[in-house]
Amino acid sequence: MTKPLVISLDGMGGDNAPEIVVEGAALARAKLPQASFLLYGDQNRLKPLVDAQPLLKGCVDIRHTDQAVAATDKPSVALRTGRKSSMRLAIDAVRNGEADGVVSAGNTGALMAMAMFGLRTLPGIDRPAIVSTFPTLNGASCMLDLGANVECDADNLVQFAVMGEVFARTVMGIQNPTVALLNVGTEELKGKDEVKLAATMLRDTDLPIVFKGFVEGDDIGKGTVDVIVTDGYTGNIALKTAEGTAALITGFLKDAFSSSIFAKLGYLLAAKAMGRLRKRVDPRHYNGAVFVGLNGIAVKSHGGTDAYGFSNAIGVAAEMAANNFIARMRDDFEQLKVGAVENGHEKSVEVSSNQ
Repeated sequence: MTKPLVISLDGMGGDNAPEIVVEGAALARAKLPQASFLLYGDQNRLKPLVDAQPLLKGCVDIRHTDQAVAATDKPSVALRTGRKSSMRLAIDAVRNGEADGVVSAGNTGALMAMAMFGLRTLPGIDRPAIVSTFPTLNGASCMLDLGANVECDADNLVQFAVMGEVFARTVMGIQNPTVALLNVGTEELKGKDEVKLAATMLRDTDLPIVFKGFVEGDDIGKGTVDVIVTDGYTGNIALKTAEGTAALITGFLKDAFSSSIFAKLGYLLAAKAMGRLRKRVDPRHYNGAVFVGLNGIAVKSHGGTDAYGFSNAIGVAAEMAANNFIARMRDDFEQLKVGAVENGHEKSVEVSSNQ
């Protein structure tokens, strides 16, 4: 990628900010020499950190504000009182065309509320969704929604499917991603009415989506499909269950390999293989959940990540910008709307009232 790239950063968002934000930007710059950053936050804290990173020389514009969104702030309060916060100003840079995307490790609810207010949704999208990638037996898959929308109707699920398919193509590099709805069974008669209706709508769409019907919970780790679509309530529980299971297995392995002298010797013999395993399941490698459906690129880094994880979140934003993610999303939803009008289902894909 050689096209100039500008990413705005919430310098004060996250458990370990601003240190991991600046260090993460330096790590990202090493991989993205065409990148520059708009860094929002307390200049007195940010400037010494930036000056200590040779890779950031000449590519960071620090924009001072003494306001920051706290992790405990309610989204409504942050939206009302945080107009000059580092998070809000970083989002506004995308809205104003100064930056190609925004990355924050701050308060998820506040970031979603501010991004929706500042960037709005794309035409044809009623609600944005949270999407992220995770490791599977077949490589990696993505799933949405991961918590933005607790309750969803069939129209929302269809929109999520389109957004997920574009994400898989542009960010994950999958040429013809397969898409499925998460359900309690693979049979057509199983599941809630909205899920069954969404399946019918996806089978009838004129978009070139490779729809595979329903998948179950154990298909997530198997990598049965590339894109898994569900409501935010189910998706968030599935994500947290997977994270907890990964931590549990890691703990079991640590205990097993430290249980005796012979076990420790076995670990030394298997060190390279264990290293590959750690890298494969390292959550930092998959850090960077995306708010898809917005008229701008907004990436949420895990609040407790380190610099390496934050740099990967920046990498997700860079990949989306380089592959014209927003334009591709807009084109697909325009096709979906045209197809719905031709098939007499215009109501199901009305242009969002947020535009």
